[in-house]
Amino acid sequence: MIVLDTDVLIEIFDRRSARGDEALRKLIERGEDVATTVINLHEILYGLEKYAKPVRDVLLLPIIDYTKRDAQLSAELELKAESLGAPVRRTDAMIAAIVLNRGASLYTFDLKHFSIFENFGLKLLQ
Repeated sequence: MIVLDTDVLIEIFDRRSARGDEALRKLIERGEDVATTVINLHEILYGLEKYAKPVRDVLLLPIIDYTKRDAQLSAELELKAESLGAPVRRTDAMIAAIVLNRGASLYTFDLKHFSIFENFGLKLLQ
């Protein structure tokens, strides 16, 4: 399974984005199940509502919930990253935990925010 980060979703939903077209082509070629997290859903809905863009298409995506097990892992990930001197955004730790707990890969363009989690087993698609 491939979990889409907010930045990838934004590019895919932008019909004028060559980067989004390339991302969509890559996903189709891989042929894996695709989903996003409830955290990413919040982020993209906020942006779409703020800028009065249509939200219908994003609501068709499978959404992975944030569970107690994810909360436990995300707290651990955030603390481990801090101990390495690389503090992370809490929402990024939450997304990483959701992806890790499901044995999925995260498709993101924001490697700066997520590369620290590779130390803990997160697989990133680029």
